[in-house]
Amino acid sequence: MTATALTAAGAGLVSCEVCRLLSRPVAAEELGYCPRCGHALASRHHHSIQYTWALVVAAAIFYIPANVLPILTTSALGSSDSETIMGGVMLLYNTGSWELALIVLIASVMVPLGKLVALAWLLITVQRGSLGGLRDRTRLYRLVHLIGRWSMLDIFVVTFTVAIVQLQPLMSVEPAPGVLFFAAVVILTMMAADSFDPRLIWDSIATRGNRHA
Repeated sequence: MTATALTAAGAGLVSCEVCRLLSRPVAAEELGYCPRCGHALASRHHHSIQYTWALVVAAAIFYIPANVLPILTTSALGSSDSETIMGGVMLLYNTGSWELALIVLIASVMVPLGKLVALAWLLITVQRGSLGGLRDRTRLYRLVHLIGRWSMLDIFVVTFTVAIVQLQPLMSVEPAPGVLFFAAVVILTMMAADSFDPRLIWDSIATRGNRHA
């Protein structure tokens, strides 16, 4: 006989999405409100997987023009030059600003791509009912959700760079269309992380328990 881990849902408890307090719902039809913060209780996000997949796919589509289209347009002495994200990284590195180049590389290329891959992997494992690495996947989701607030860091770097260059004579820098696509990627990935319900990761335990019952 195989022991099955007891989950909050299996014990008849519901976790508040705001303060994380575990409480017993008023009834199965109407869960009621959190006794600590007063937020409405919900056992699961409705259509969480579908909404998250839609947002992840949309973000992946926007990720391509965000890296292909120019993100900055530099004008100096009557000539103009456009730079993509990677072009901007190389430009910053070649001019000696390797710290800014590293920040832009991590925030603009590695972090958005990593979030997309992580969310897609979480969705696939949930849909397959995978039982492995439940805690690791939960930690991964929390990490994705945590770094979401820093995803606009490179936009601030671009703004900072533009402000500095504008102070120099006969030279100007303006944001290019790639910034809009990248901002869309950031917003969509943040929305995807919010729409994904991490409690779905642990539902595979209850599903396995029902199969062996």
